[in-house]
Amino acid sequence: MTMTQTTVNGLDREGLLQTVGLIRADSGLARFQFRLDHQWLAGSRSRSTIRGFFGAGQEHQHDAPFVLDADESHVLLGSDSSPSAGELLLHALAACVTGSIVYHATARGVAIEKIESTVEGDADLRGFLGLDPSVRNGFTRIRMNFRIKADVTDAQLQEIFELGPRFSPVFDTLTKGVQITATAERLS
Repeated sequence: MTMTQTTVNGLDREGLLQTVGLIRADSGLARFQFRLDHQWLAGSRSRSTIRGFFGAGQEHQHDAPFVLDADESHVLLGSDSSPSAGELLLHALAACVTGSIVYHATARGVAIEKIESTVEGDADLRGFLGLDPSVRNGFTRIRMNFRIKADVTDAQLQEIFELGPRFSPVFDTLTKGVQITATAERLS
């Protein structure tokens, strides 16, 4: 089912289409830089604080800082007070693919009633622990299963779903890789 009203899936469809038009006219508006500050707390616990980002040609500040904590489970000697970094990565992947589905459906005027997903990541800790150099340090496989409710044909539903992985920045980053530089300096 397509919709003609301005709000589709909780998003301003006309505003979305205007944004696309502005970026099409000025590609510099598409450049964003996301950032956070991170601090080790104790043991396996750490915290990230996100205050703002650069995008659409200017700096933006969030209404309030976002704080994300990470920890490990008891079996991995953590206090189990927060999700692990790997779980947060799976969350980011699911959230980004879901968002991509919703934004692209909205641009097409397709109303989504519900999206649910399960995401599983397989890891072998022998890599992380340095026990076997042939074992990867990170996830060896990630499986995502989406369930989507929308008043469209099965073919249209599949087409809408495929837009999620196709346009998700996090999916792209994980599947195609990204150059990462890491430096360290003495803290005084």
